[in-house]
Amino acid sequence: MNNPLLKLSQRLGYQFNDESLATLALTHRSRGGNNNERLEFLGDSILNFVIADELFRRFGAAREGKLSRLRARLVKGETLADVAKEFDLGEFLLLGSGELKSGGHRRESILADAVEALIGAIYLDAGLEAARERILVWFQSRLDSLSLEDPIKDPKTRLQEYQQGRHQNLPRYDVVAIEGPSNKQSFTVTCTVPECSPVTAKGTSRRGAEQAAAELVLAELGLNDGDHS
Repeated sequence: MNNPLLKLSQRLGYQFNDESLATLALTHRSRGGNNNERLEFLGDSILNFVIADELFRRFGAAREGKLSRLRARLVKGETLADVAKEFDLGEFLLLGSGELKSGGHRRESILADAVEALIGAIYLDAGLEAARERILVWFQSRLDSLSLEDPIKDPKTRLQEYQQGRHQNLPRYDVVAIEGPSNKQSFTVTCTVPECSPVTAKGTSRRGAEQAAAELVLAELGLNDGDHS
């Protein structure tokens, strides 16, 4: 195994049998067609399942809504990016020249996607139990700190729960504009729900713009001052 992969394996606590899977998981789409997007898709599903299963086991008295909120906290992009930073994952990413120049190895969305891709790669390399074991180790401190008393709910989660509780269509988010250079982009997003007209908001990331739009919709619905689910 070459030194970078050995170093990464030590940080992840997992040594790949098939090194090509690790390399693929670290390869951003800016490097070309053979990249980590398919592994990211797979890893996202595995992560959601493992976290949901663990929460189900830990919180036997929790309702579906609380479990969903807790899961959302753990699998959201910001949390995954924090996990990536704990491994200094950015130094191992394989990026195209444009992303390298614009600091892509520090971009939270790229870091989060790489964590999901690594989960998918571990699953293909050694199976579900190996992937589960790593996920639970990586997320142990976050899982241990969870509480049913004060689950933090971001605007998108609150709005989704509100819609689900009233059997309405889920909020739809559409990117209507992306402006600025790749390292200082501004995203404009609309959020649409049946109860009010589409609302538009901006953010420095797509997720941020979506959260801002959801917050505005909650205000339109009179739900921006607490939990109304």
